[in-house]
Amino acid sequence: MATLSTQWPRYVRLVPWVLVVGGLVWDSLATADYWGDPMMAAASVLAGALLPLRDTVAVGAASAVGVLVLTSRDGTFGTTAGWLELTNTVFAALIGVWVNRVIARHGRRLAVVRSVAEAAQRAVLPAPPARVGPLAVAACYRAAQTEALIGGDAYAVQETPFGVRLLIADVRGKGLRAVAAVSVLLGAFRENADRAPDLRALADALEHSLARESTGSDEEVRTEGFVTALLGEVDGVDGGLRLLNCGHPGPYRLPADGGAVDLLAARDPGLPLGMGGLGVPRSAPDAWPFAPGDTLLLVTDGVTEARDGAGEFYDPAARLAPLGPFDRPQGLIDALVMDVRRWTGGPRDDDMAVLAVARRT
Repeated sequence: MATLSTQWPRYVRLVPWVLVVGGLVWDSLATADYWGDPMMAAASVLAGALLPLRDTVAVGAASAVGVLVLTSRDGTFGTTAGWLELTNTVFAALIGVWVNRVIARHGRRLAVVRSVAEAAQRAVLPAPPARVGPLAVAACYRAAQTEALIGGDAYAVQETPFGVRLLIADVRGKGLRAVAAVSVLLGAFRENADRAPDLRALADALEHSLARESTGSDEEVRTEGFVTALLGEVDGVDGGLRLLNCGHPGPYRLPADGGAVDLLAARDPGLPLGMGGLGVPRSAPDAWPFAPGDTLLLVTDGVTEARDGAGEFYDPAARLAPLGPFDRPQGLIDALVMDVRRWTGGPRDDDMAVLAVARRT
């Protein structure tokens, strides 16, 4: 079982060896005895944190052999001072081994947690099929932290008597409550997508399911919980695209010829799901052309609110156009994820879900 040191670059893992060599050279050249010992002690501890067990033992053994050689050269081998020096070095090496084992144990526990989280993600948010009706489909979920594989973002694609219906959503909040809301939302979508006659009826059905689920929740969840969502429908007859925005970032249309990327902004964005109690009428869906070869990109705010070092938001419309054209949805998603990573230059502050569908016929 490898330690967490596998996450570090190769040059960082050379640091313990550099400290061992530096400590031994310092001890051999210094006028005072063994001033380089702290460097070798640090080398053993760092090796335990950065290197596999075998290399950790090798660093400790190299330090002990080096001290043994120096005490023999200085004539202190076998004396109290010599034995004390060797004992200190071996003790530091044992601490390094102990640190290595502690990190390895936590690494194994983390691997178990990650495997459970991954299984939960596949159960709650399964990958959509590669083709649904006339659409080629790809999706991706990236947690804000690598240790957390599940969160409050969701997507779904389903073929229905009314055409292929799409959903992408972002649940307010984090943790198990958000995951539970995602489960309810996706279950309601799968159940009602085949029955709701239009997108407004589908949104009302999702709203009802979320409200019913929150009945037994505390006051904060009932009053402040909401879900931003974007519902889409690709007509199976004429290929027309209808979109109903419920407080969610608008999608992007990438034309087949690799031209300008269009943000399909809603004329009248509605309130998020879960806020129906305010009594605001639900807005009507918007209709858009969706020609063969076009690709529709749906994202959560983990994409649109990603910031660079200067605090500027990521703009898919401006960033993706020079990277295209894309011959398949998965290629578009791969390019987007990589470009967002370059843009932020480090960890993101929010989860990121992406759904891409391309009309093939």
